[in-house]
Amino acid sequence: MTQDSQIKALIAEDEPILSLTLQRMLIKLWPQLSLCSIVENGVEAVQVALENLPDILFLDIKMPGKTGLEVVQELAEEWPSDQAFPLTVYVTAYDEFAVQAFEQCAADYILKPITEERLAKTIQRLKEKIPALAPHESEEPASGNQLEQVIAQLRQLQQINIHHPIHRNAPHAEKLAVIRAAVGNTIRLIPIEDVLYFEATDKYINVVTTDNSSLIRSSLRDLLPQLDSTLFWQIHRSTVVNIKRVQMAHKDETGKITLKLKDSNDKLSVSRVYAHLFKQM
Repeated sequence: MTQDSQIKALIAEDEPILSLTLQRMLIKLWPQLSLCSIVENGVEAVQVALENLPDILFLDIKMPGKTGLEVVQELAEEWPSDQAFPLTVYVTAYDEFAVQAFEQCAADYILKPITEERLAKTIQRLKEKIPALAPHESEEPASGNQLEQVIAQLRQLQQINIHHPIHRNAPHAEKLAVIRAAVGNTIRLIPIEDVLYFEATDKYINVVTTDNSSLIRSSLRDLLPQLDSTLFWQIHRSTVVNIKRVQMAHKDETGKITLKLKDSNDKLSVSRVYAHLFKQM
C-alpha cells in the first residue's frame, strides 16, 4: 500500500446527508482514495469490512445495529491476523469527554458538522500513519503488532468508559442474586450462582445453566453492571462466563483460547480482546 490509489476506505454513517457530505469532501480533498463501500449501520459495516478489508474506516459513533466502537471491537476479534488492521476515524457528535475517550482507539475523530478544514487535517494525519501499515522489505509484517495495539486500546477504552460521568454519577446498580426468566406463562427463578454463562443474541440473552437455558429480554450492556465482576467475566463481545464454572482454558497452536466448563459439554471461545484474562499467572 504505497500508492494513494491502492488505499481503500469504508464509510459507515446512517444519516444520508452527512454520508453524502463526507463522500463529496473526501473525493475533493483526497481524489486518489478509493471509497470501496458506504453503509448505513454497524452490522453492515462489520460484514462489508471483513469482505473488502479496507485500509481506513470512517465510522459514525451512534449507528443502528452496532455503535462505531462495537464495530471496531468485532473487527478486532475477527480480523485476519496476516492483514494490517484499518486506521479508524470516528465521526461523532459526542461531548469533549467522550471524544477524548474515543480518541484512545482511533487514528483521528471528527466532530459533526464536518468541515473541509477539519477533514483536511484528518487526511494529513492518515497519510502520515499509512506507511506504518506497509512493512519494509527487510522486516517482518507489522500487521500482528498493529492489531495487538488496537486490542490494547480497546481494553483501555473499556476502562475509560467505566469512569464516564454518565456511569460515575449513576447510583450503584444492585448486584443480581436471581435471574427472572419467562418460560411460556411462567417465570423461572435462576439463582445467579447456577448460571454457567450468558450469551447475547439480537434482542435477548440466553441464560445457560447445567440443565437448561432460558431467554431474557436484555442486552449485555445493561446486564453487566448488575453482575459481580469478580464472578462473571466477559470473554467475548456476546459472552459472559461464570468463572467458577470454568474447568480449564486451552490455547491451540494458533493462539485461540477455548474454555471447558464444569458439568457441561459446552465450550466457549475467548476473543482476542479478552485473551489477556487467561494468561498464566
